[in-house]
Amino acid sequence: MSAKFLLYLGHALSTWGDRMWHFAVSVFLVELYGNSLLLTAVYGLVVAGSVLFLGAIIGDWVDKNSRLKVAQTSLVVQNASVILCGIILMIIFLFKTQLLTLYDGWLLTMCYILVITIANIANLASTATAITIQRDWIVVVAGEDRSKLADMNATIRRIDQLTNILAPMAVGQIMTFGSPMIGCGFISGWNLMSMCVEYLLLWKVYQKTPTLALKCAKVEESELKQLNVKKESDVKPAEGVQLIVEKDVTGFEPQQEKKISCAARIAEPFLTFRDGWVAYYNQPVFLAGMGLAFLYMTVLGFDCITTGYAYTQGLSGSVLSLLMGASAVTGIMGTVAFTWLRRKCGLIRTGLISGIAQFACLVLCAISVFMPGSPLDLTVSPFADISARLFESEPLPTIASPEDKPEMVFVTGMPNLLNGSTTPADSDPEMSPEPVPLISVSLLFAGVIAARVGLWSFDLTVTQLLQENVVESERGIINGVQNSMNYLLDLLHFIMVILAPNPEAFGLLVLISVSFVAMGHIMYFRFAQKSLGKQLFVCCTPDPKAVSDSSLPGNTSTV
Repeated sequence: MSAKFLLYLGHALSTWGDRMWHFAVSVFLVELYGNSLLLTAVYGLVVAGSVLFLGAIIGDWVDKNSRLKVAQTSLVVQNASVILCGIILMIIFLFKTQLLTLYDGWLLTMCYILVITIANIANLASTATAITIQRDWIVVVAGEDRSKLADMNATIRRIDQLTNILAPMAVGQIMTFGSPMIGCGFISGWNLMSMCVEYLLLWKVYQKTPTLALKCAKVEESELKQLNVKKESDVKPAEGVQLIVEKDVTGFEPQQEKKISCAARIAEPFLTFRDGWVAYYNQPVFLAGMGLAFLYMTVLGFDCITTGYAYTQGLSGSVLSLLMGASAVTGIMGTVAFTWLRRKCGLIRTGLISGIAQFACLVLCAISVFMPGSPLDLTVSPFADISARLFESEPLPTIASPEDKPEMVFVTGMPNLLNGSTTPADSDPEMSPEPVPLISVSLLFAGVIAARVGLWSFDLTVTQLLQENVVESERGIINGVQNSMNYLLDLLHFIMVILAPNPEAFGLLVLISVSFVAMGHIMYFRFAQKSLGKQLFVCCTPDPKAVSDSSLPGNTSTV
């Protein structure tokens, strides 16, 4: 019952609940809106936009408060929001017909808005939990042992990979053999029980790790973030550092807060947002973090976009589930490769090797664009059918199977028709049995699955670089901005798909995705070049602070 094991157990429970909810909420919104993905798309945009603009503010809140308070508050808010959403959804499922007749359906619309708003609050609380546990607590529990920190990061990622497959399968079976309302009740009950257990586990970890109670913050920096409420001459910190736990009990700040004007309170979040992005830019690992963010600008992942494209190419749901399982296995292999490479080559070189491995695998995806079976046709206008579909009043038809209606597109997660006429395959019975060659889609998924090894190894590398090189007083806000960057590039990739939703343009999206991955690894290469170049001059010094990374295995002659 060590602190490390309790941390793993709490993370497993939290991640299981998160994965069930993220999977189920999209299904619930589709079910409620007549098999249309409009509500799901709105929910995705709201979530991405909220983290983009509030990531730095959430991270700043994490930095300014004690660790236990942050962890417990975010845990309670997250689970309480999911429970409340589940209850509201159950009410909607039970009384949807009655709600449609009240106030011309506006009451039902308000219920939809309420569900999306509360679900977004749950996601923001989940972001705060991830920052404080995976970017802060884990560093303190590992202590000064970087190898232990690497092993803990890898274990956390393995838990994520397993729950990402098993949790949706579990809740999916419940909704299949029961009903969506039963699924809502199960998720609400799970989060209620899980919240109590996680709360206890956090308290146990906090007790077993006394250093978690000592959280330092630079007073001068906090003064600037609080709009210079207190003059620097009035503050006499010991060596410029004080403990947040002491700051909470002195009673000094409540007296000063009375002098804060209304305009200052309104401007404070905007200044925090600005200061967070400036601090992120000034970090020594800025290029490494940007390199990781650029990997989110891709359609080469197992999301609704790639899955929908696979449907148009003739792959069945069972085949896709097997491919998702294979991707989870290769992702776990990536965490194992990370720990091994770090011990052999060091942290920075692990990122270089992982990046090369990922890009080499994604070359297969680029080749698949030009292979037999690829629907690439740049002569087809991507805007040919968007405007007509946006103003349809009737619910869009769904796909029974890829073979039944090959003219359906499911690339953006929303089925839409390529054109209003029948295809030649429908009119000519001799052409209809001709199968679509699977060479292109096979190479595509082979590259995507194989690239997961390098992807997750690279992700762990950048994560540990942020953990080791960001000072404790800025750890929350820097990771909050990193999450914002990730969501920004993820949002851009959805916009890219919206602009080119036809399967004929998917090959172009693949090439753009590979290009962004290459740019991300070029940024990391530049960061590694600077870092390893500095080590040429400092590798012989006995001061461990002179080297910001443990990439050197100990033999300075290898540089």
